[in-house]
Amino acid sequence: MRLTRPPAVQQAYVLHQHDWSESSLILDLFTRESGRLAVAAKGAKRPYSQLRAVLLPLQRISVSLSKPAKAEGGEVQTLRSAEWGGGATLPAGAALFSGYYLNELLMKLLARHDPHPRLFDAYADTLAHLAEGDAALRAFEIRLLAELGLLPDLSVVTTTQTAIDPVRRYQLSPESGLIPPTSDASLPGTLLIQLQAALLHGSPAALRQACAVELQGLKTTLRGLLHYHLGHQQLRTRSLMVDVQQLLDGARVSRS
Repeated sequence: MRLTRPPAVQQAYVLHQHDWSESSLILDLFTRESGRLAVAAKGAKRPYSQLRAVLLPLQRISVSLSKPAKAEGGEVQTLRSAEWGGGATLPAGAALFSGYYLNELLMKLLARHDPHPRLFDAYADTLAHLAEGDAALRAFEIRLLAELGLLPDLSVVTTTQTAIDPVRRYQLSPESGLIPPTSDASLPGTLLIQLQAALLHGSPAALRQACAVELQGLKTTLRGLLHYHLGHQQLRTRSLMVDVQQLLDGARVSRS
């Protein structure tokens, strides 16, 4: 893919980081202007480095980067500067796990150097609403699949190209798109029409509101769709969230 010259300052989020040396880190950044990037943060691990308090996950930052250079088996840029970009503070509790889940989805489904500014904006908006519950997660999953071209038109039956009937139910198949249901994993036509309208309108609030109507059905459907496109890649954060919930449930039972 051809690389274009990045702007002097970019809006970004840290998706992941790992050690590069005793004093430096390799960051996986999600930027609005350039997409997902590998970036070397030299000296970021030093006790006196100002970067230590800035390079935090789930926090908007403004970064300045060098031109790409071959290293670590791919295009890696060097972080010149980073500043906190304002906005919400680090989420807590279940919302924190949900944020890490979003990061893992982006790392495994987004190609490097492939800008998705609308997805970046949706990610930023979702982080601000994680504490409100699962509707924010389902809305982001739908937006992510749509942005990557993995979601069919939700107002049309894929096989016949006929309009969705609001009073019927439909199944979302990874291979066939929207089809008549062949299992219990189906969604009402009214919901699908509302989701498509919210996607076209671009309203995050409308998309969350539509998702809230059928959270369990959407969770089952979207989980199957994401697993299909992830292939053999496992989502560690989802497994961790399940384990933590089981521990919490066990603790409640023991106290009762």
